[in-house]
Amino acid sequence: MINKVILVGNVGADPEVRVLEGGTKVARIRIATTEKIYNRTTQERRDHTEWHSITLWGGLAEVADRYVKKGTQVYIEGKLRSRQWEDEATKTKRYAVEILADDLKLLGRKDSQSEGGSGGGYAGASNQSAPRPYVPQQSYNRESASDIPQVDEVDDLPF
Repeated sequence: MINKVILVGNVGADPEVRVLEGGTKVARIRIATTEKIYNRTTQERRDHTEWHSITLWGGLAEVADRYVKKGTQVYIEGKLRSRQWEDEATKTKRYAVEILADDLKLLGRKDSQSEGGSGGGYAGASNQSAPRPYVPQQSYNRESASDIPQVDEVDDLPF
């Protein structure tokens, strides 16, 4: 059986990072993927945006904490996980489907506010004293994320 998800999208908010009792980091990000839909009967084009919850553990959580922020364009590979729990307030069952990330690739930022005027740049938020550094098109996976490498070359998307 295969359980594999590949997403390319934009991060909707800064990562939520926690450190568990044993010292393991876990990060959650939400990314948006948008597809263009054309309705032949009305001859209208519209965008359909889907939001995805991504969970990153250990070294990937460290990478997300250091380099990912709202607006970052990312490539994620992982697997679907579903979970259920009972809402304490209403005593109803709740369900969630999330992606457990195995690989993370930082692709850039998709807007015109990037520093330097060239595409693929990364601008820091105006309310921060110093922007976080950006590592262009660097790929991380669970095994390699614990020791974050320096960028020597730029990779293309694998498709």
